[in-house]
Amino acid sequence: MNIVIIHGQNHKGSTYHIARLLAKKLQGKVTEFFLPRDFGSFCVGCTSCFEKSETLCPHYEKLNPITKALDDADVIILASPVYVYHATGAMKAFLDHYGYRWMVHRPEEKMFRKQAVCVSTAAGAGMKSTNKDMADSMFFWGVAKTYKYGVAVREVAWERVNNKIKKGVERKTTVLAHRIRKNCGRVKPSVKTRAFFSIMRLAQKAGWNEADRKYWQEKGWTGKKRPWR
Repeated sequence: MNIVIIHGQNHKGSTYHIARLLAKKLQGKVTEFFLPRDFGSFCVGCTSCFEKSETLCPHYEKLNPITKALDDADVIILASPVYVYHATGAMKAFLDHYGYRWMVHRPEEKMFRKQAVCVSTAAGAGMKSTNKDMADSMFFWGVAKTYKYGVAVREVAWERVNNKIKKGVERKTTVLAHRIRKNCGRVKPSVKTRAFFSIMRLAQKAGWNEADRKYWQEKGWTGKKRPWR
């Protein structure tokens, strides 16, 4: 099993430790990236990725190693601490660069057979909205199954988190890892994902733009083919 972790911060705090703990329990090969250390550019809004090709993005070469890791992974872990009730700016800036991969444009077919986990922590609250920030992209990428795990750690340093909370993390990550391993290679998109794909399929018969329309036609998705089979 190939696992990629995208850390929404450079420091190794509670979110980092929980994401790493889950990855360890998945018992696979782990590749990690830290934001903004490994990628910190903001989308400039040129729309080249939408209208022409993602290769024309001014940040394409820098982002490409992460893109390849995402495509090669069986499980994607997005990990972000809560910043003002949302994902970190670095995580948001990173996800902004993949708008062209949303189902409304040119989704990568490998995503429809992957699992993802959104992990967030806070000293207080905001995990739900932070996980949603990341899970939105996972849905619109077409990821077959996305899990959300948020933890109120009641601290700003992992070393000071009390043992009761850490034991809870141990239990829940064990259960989550078991579910992911069980589903590896078997997972299929939800009814919601398939329904949204079908709507986009009808739209792409006319096409939002030439790049998208050609992509869908070449994949055979405007006909009978589907990315999950």
